Amino acid sequence: KITEQFADLKRQLGQVSEEEWDSIPEIGDYTIKNKKRFESFIPVPDTLLAKAIAEKETVNAIDPGAKMVGGFETPMGIQSTTTDLTALGAGREKMLSLKLDRMADSVSGQTVVDPKGYMTDLKSMKISSEAEISDIKRARLLLNSVIQTNPTHAPGWIAAARLEELAGKLQAAREFIRKGCTNCPKSEDVWLEAVRLQTPDHAKAMLARGVNEIPTSVNLWLQAAQLETEQEKKSRVLRKALERIPNSVKLWKAAVELANEEDARILLSRAVECCPQHTELWLALTRLETYENARRVLNRARETIPTDPAIWMTAAKLEEAHGNDVLPIIERAVKALRKNNVVITHEEWLKEAESAEKASRIKTCEAIVKTTIGIGVEDQDRKRTWMADAEDAQKRGSIHTARAIYAHALSVFPGKKSIWLRAAQLEKSAGTRESLDSLLIRAVKYCPQAEILWLMGAKEKWLAGDVEAARMILQEAWGANPDSEEVWLSGFKLL
Repeated sequence: KITEQFADLKRQLGQVSEEEWDSIPEIGDYTIKNKKRFESFIPVPDTLLAKAIAEKETVNAIDPGAKMVGGFETPMGIQSTTTDLTALGAGREKMLSLKLDRMADSVSGQTVVDPKGYMTDLKSMKISSEAEISDIKRARLLLNSVIQTNPTHAPGWIAAARLEELAGKLQAAREFIRKGCTNCPKSEDVWLEAVRLQTPDHAKAMLARGVNEIPTSVNLWLQAAQLETEQEKKSRVLRKALERIPNSVKLWKAAVELANEEDARILLSRAVECCPQHTELWLALTRLETYENARRVLNRARETIPTDPAIWMTAAKLEEAHGNDVLPIIERAVKALRKNNVVITHEEWLKEAESAEKASRIKTCEAIVKTTIGIGVEDQDRKRTWMADAEDAQKRGSIHTARAIYAHALSVFPGKKSIWLRAAQLEKSAGTRESLDSLLIRAVKYCPQAEILWLMGAKEKWLAGDVEAARMILQEAWGANPDSEEVWLSGFKLL
C-alpha cells in the first residue's frame, strides 16, 4: 500500500523544526478552474451620474432672504460659522443612534428600555419636524421589541399605544391597546388606558369587558360610574360594585357623595359594618345621626377601634355642642389610649387642641390643654417648654390654645411675673379690654411686688379714659410698694 511505503517518511516529519517548516514554499495554483475571465464594461448614463452628484452635494450657503428673516444667529448675537447643514444632520443622527444603542443589551440584543419611564417622556413630546418623525420611528421599533420580547408586560403595550397616539395615529393606538388587553387581561392599567383611548360608547363596552376580567378592580368600577351621565345610573353602578367589593372605602365614599341625606345615612350604616376599621366612615355616620344616635355610634366606634384618638375628640366636640362638660371625656380618652398602649406625644395633643379651636370648640381645646400639657415634659422643663408652646401657638394664630397654655402655667406657677406679663401681652394684642383687666387684677394679687403689673393696669384704665380707676390702682400699688419710685412718678402724672 502507498501508506506503508511512506510510513517511514511520516515518522521523520516529527523531527522537522519550526524553521524548516517555515522555509517550505507555498504551492501555487496551476489549475485552470479560477482562470480570469474577460470582463466587459458599459458606460454609465449621464442621468445616473447627475443623481449621484446631487445626493452627495453639501449645502454650503444659506439663502440671503432667510438671513434677513432671522433665526440664524447664536444667543450671543454671533453668526454661526458652521454652514455644512448635511454634517449637522448626520451629527444629530449619530447622537440619536448612540442613545438608542445605550438602551439596548449588547449581549442578547434585547432592549432594556424602561416602558414606564418612556411613557412619562411621551407625554411631553411634540412632533414638529421630520427629524422628530424619524425619532418616533426608532421609538416604535424599540417598543415593538419590548412587547415582542415580553407580550405580557402591560407597560410596554401602554407605551406603544401612547406613542401611536402622539404620532396622530389614534386607530393604531387603539389596536395596540386592544392587543394589550388580550395579552394582559388582568392588568388594570391596560383596561384604563383602553377606556381613555375609546369614544364614550365604546369605552362602556370596554369597561364591561374589564370588570368581567377583574371584578375586584375598584378603579374600573369608579371609571364606569364616571362615564354615566345620569346620577341614578352612577349610583346603580356603584351599588353593583359594592356587591362585588363590599370592603372598598373608595366605593362607599363615592356612593355616599351621590346619595341624599337619608340614603347616605343608610349607606354609612352598612359601610361601618363592612369596613369597621375605618374611622372616617364612623365619623361621617355620626354627623348624619341625631344626638342620641350619634353617641351610640361613637360608643360602638370606640369599642371597635379603641386606639384612635379622633373618635374621642369627636365625642368631646359633640358634647360641647350640646352644652355638656367635656373635661371628663378628655380625661377618659387619655386613660383609655394609655391602657391600649397608644403613645401620643405632647406636640400631637397640642395639634388636636388647635384643631378643636379651628372647629370653634373652645371648651374642648381648653380641656385637651389642661389634661395633656404635662405629658412627656420633665418638671424642671415645664415653664420653658410651656412658654415656647404658647408662643408657637400664638404665631400660628391659635389664640385660645395659647391662652389655655398660659392659664395652666399660671395655675402651676402663680408667682411667676414673667408668665403673667406674657399672658397680659397676649390679651392686649388678641383679647378684649375686659379680659386684660381681669387678668391684671388676678396678677397683682399673686405678684403684689411686681410694679410693672400695677402700672400696666393703671395705664389701661387711663387709656380707656377712666382716670379715677387708674388713681385707685396706683393707690393700691403704693400700699404694696411704698418705696417704688415708678409708682410715685406715675401717680404725680395723674394729678
